[in-house]
Amino acid sequence: MKWLAGFTIVIIILYIAASVDFFLGRLLHKKKSSPPDYPIRNGELQLITTGPDLFSNYFDDLYKAKESIHVLFYIVKNDHFSELFFEALMDQAHKGIKVRLLLDWFGSRKIKKKVIKKARGAGIEVVYGHRPRLPFLFFSLQQRNHRKVTIMDGKVGYVGGFNVGKEYINLDPVLTPWRDYHLRVEGEGVADLQKEFLLDWKRATGKDHLEDPDLFPPLETGRMSHRFLPTQGIEAEKEILRLINEAEKSIFIGTPYFIPPDAVFSGLVRAIERGVTVTVLVPNMSDHPLVKEASLHYLRIILAGGGSVYQYETGFFHAKVLLIDQKVCDIGTANFDCRSFHINFEINCFVYDPEFICETEKVLQADISRSSRLFLEDLADPPFAVRIKEWAGMVFKKFL
Repeated sequence: MKWLAGFTIVIIILYIAASVDFFLGRLLHKKKSSPPDYPIRNGELQLITTGPDLFSNYFDDLYKAKESIHVLFYIVKNDHFSELFFEALMDQAHKGIKVRLLLDWFGSRKIKKKVIKKARGAGIEVVYGHRPRLPFLFFSLQQRNHRKVTIMDGKVGYVGGFNVGKEYINLDPVLTPWRDYHLRVEGEGVADLQKEFLLDWKRATGKDHLEDPDLFPPLETGRMSHRFLPTQGIEAEKEILRLINEAEKSIFIGTPYFIPPDAVFSGLVRAIERGVTVTVLVPNMSDHPLVKEASLHYLRIILAGGGSVYQYETGFFHAKVLLIDQKVCDIGTANFDCRSFHINFEINCFVYDPEFICETEKVLQADISRSSRLFLEDLADPPFAVRIKEWAGMVFKKFL
């Protein structure tokens, strides 16, 4: 049994080392971070909820670009659709358009080297960001750029939950249809998306293009008021908790992963106690081995308190949406989980326009009609295997 004792000691040492690495790495990151605080802007926002619709608009705008294309995705897969994505970027680069592509090192790690080499040969600047680095190797491995942002000519922007791969256009045999929310943006806010992309680019490359006037053309004012909130694992919790605490009538949360930080979840519980209607929409289908089970603890408390929980049944629900009192709608890249709140780089859009909020409500109601309602007794006595996964999910909830 000596080998078992030795193995246990090694595991304990590795756990302690990883915990210290993560704590110190995040502490230093918090001290160094100073994200921009963007004001309320006015522009035009289009909500897109299916992959085919999104990428039809996306490629149309991509091929209309004349000067620059800036793209940031957390995930670009190694499949046929990803090849088409690269071909579109290369077509534009061949025309002399400046194309910059920023990819998260972990999320897009499966792209073949020959694809990157070919893209660079076509004139595209391809860079991987958030590579693991010393001295805090474990923390840097966990911290990822989860944003999905594209800016064409500094005039048209895209931001939301879709990545690039066959599942996002309903070609995956398991996760189809894929349900997600993405925004097409025109107007003043595009300059904020551009600035955030360039800040991420500077972090990854050391190159500063923030003072390039060609990247910040004059922008028209639109009808819809909105504000972008870029987060780096330290700002999201405060902002979301403030909105929850200010809610008077209703809170709607749509998310693929419902594993909120303790402070945010306590805020939701208090909201229910003061009479706010709290509704949570999550997928029944899961794309991760533990996240569904890790959410069960929180969903039971929501249900026991009088909140409502729905499971989306028509494919996989990956949208990230928060609606408060029909006054503010939050759509972006952040999931309602510890990783998005405390670790990842994210960007969300808070929309205050009544017309847009009304449209979003209709979309949410349609999604609820495709869902089944959960009751407390449904979660009261899960199978043993589910209990084990729930326990494991709670242990590792910070990193799911």
